[in-house]
Amino acid sequence: MLQFIVRRLIQTIPVVLGVTILVFSLMHLIPGDPAQIMAGEAAPDAQVEAIRERLGLNDPLHVQYGKYMSNLLQGDLGQSIRSSRPVVDEIKARYWTTMQLAIYSMALSVFIGLIAGIVSAVRKYSLLDSLLMIIALFGLSMPNFWLGLMLIKYVAIELVLVPPSGWGTWQQSILPIIALGTAGAAIIARMTRSSMLDVINQDYIRTARAKGLKERIVIYKHSLKNALIPVVTVVGIEIGLLLSGTVITETVFAINGMGRLVIDAIRSRDFPLVQGIVLVYALTFVVVNMLVDISYRYLNKRIDIN
Repeated sequence: MLQFIVRRLIQTIPVVLGVTILVFSLMHLIPGDPAQIMAGEAAPDAQVEAIRERLGLNDPLHVQYGKYMSNLLQGDLGQSIRSSRPVVDEIKARYWTTMQLAIYSMALSVFIGLIAGIVSAVRKYSLLDSLLMIIALFGLSMPNFWLGLMLIKYVAIELVLVPPSGWGTWQQSILPIIALGTAGAAIIARMTRSSMLDVINQDYIRTARAKGLKERIVIYKHSLKNALIPVVTVVGIEIGLLLSGTVITETVFAINGMGRLVIDAIRSRDFPLVQGIVLVYALTFVVVNMLVDISYRYLNKRIDIN
C-alpha cells in the first residue's frame, strides 16, 4: 500500500507542473494588455508601464515562468493590487471557510445519496424506488443558485427558521449546505443505485444469500463495498464541482469565502489574486483526485492504477 501511495505521489508531480503552466498562462491568454486592464482604459502610459515593470511582464515568457515558480516554491503568490496585501494572506483568510462549505455539502451529498441509492436498489421497480429517483431527477435539475434563493425566500424570510445569510454558526450553515449539496446527492443516489444493481446480481451475492446470511450483511458487507468504486469516482468529480459551485453559493448567501473573493477580484481586475485563487482551486482538486485513487486501492486490493 505504501509503495502504491508513493508511486501515486510521484505521478502527481507532472500534473502539478501542468497546472502551474496553465495558471501562469492565464495572465497572457486574456485579450489585450493585462497591465492596461488592471490600470483601466483611461490610465496614463506611465502608470501602465509601472504595472508591467512591477509584474515583470516586460521579461521573456520563460524568465517570467522561472520567477513565478521560484516565488511559488517559497510560498509567494504575489501581491494583491486591490488591497496591497500578499495573495497568500488573502487566500488564507478565506480558504477554510470555502473548504468547510464544500466538505459539509459533500458529506450531506454522500449521506443522502448513499441511503437513497441503496434503498432504491434493494426496492427496485417499487413505488419507493420510482419516488426516490424522481426526487433525484428534480435535485439534479435545480441550479444551486436558484435553490439557494428559494431557500432564503421561503425558509429564512417567510418561515424565519434560520438566518438568510452569513457563515459561522450552525444555523447560518444549513441553507448554503443544502443548496450546494442537493445536486451532488442526486448524482450519487443514481450512481449508487446503478452500481448496487450490478453487484446484487453477481454470483457471489447469490451464494452469500444461499448460505443463509442475513440480508443486511449481504447488502452492507458484501454488496456495498464492491459497489462503491464507481461511486467514489463520482464523489471525486463532485468535489471539483462543489469547489466551483461555492463561487455562486457564497455570493448568494453573502459568505466571505474564496468563491466570493474571486468574484470581487475579477470585478476589481486584480489578476494576481485571481491567478492565486485558480491555482489553489486546481491544486486542491489534484489532491482530491489523488486521494480518490488511493481509496480505490483500499476498497479493492487488486486494483493497480498506473
